[in-house]
Amino acid sequence: MDARLNPLSSTIMTKVFKHLIAANRLLAESTLPFATQELVKLRASQINGCGFCVDMHFKDAAHAGETTTRLNLVAAWREATVFTDAERAALELAEQGTRLADGAGGVTDEVWAKAAKHYDEEQLAALVCLVSVINAFNRGNVITRQPAGGYQPGQHG
Repeated sequence: MDARLNPLSSTIMTKVFKHLIAANRLLAESTLPFATQELVKLRASQINGCGFCVDMHFKDAAHAGETTTRLNLVAAWREATVFTDAERAALELAEQGTRLADGAGGVTDEVWAKAAKHYDEEQLAALVCLVSVINAFNRGNVITRQPAGGYQPGQHG
């Protein structure tokens, strides 16, 4: 597959993506666990069909020590026994936050309450921002058909 547009050759897209990358770096410094962040990014990217981001976040998480078993089971996290209750709450929040058009009302109070049991206010804020940022990346990459498979861990920061 050939990309429709190279984000690095577009002045405006490069500027916007630099801001998204900066936001992502801030989130990486938050107290939301790194493993949770990568699982959430991977799941949202799977839902959005963003092969570039699925490739990136699978490889970055594996490079950081995440097991292939857990990474392979992210798409089936409800049936998998390898995730903590906190991770399950984050994955469910990420799914509802990603699938806004599929469910009237967006994220339910029940899903928010589950997440709030496991994360403090700053971590919840980081989780909301993380879902927002990865969805923005996914949409840009899917629209421009960014190819997947060639990412190397740490390549983008």
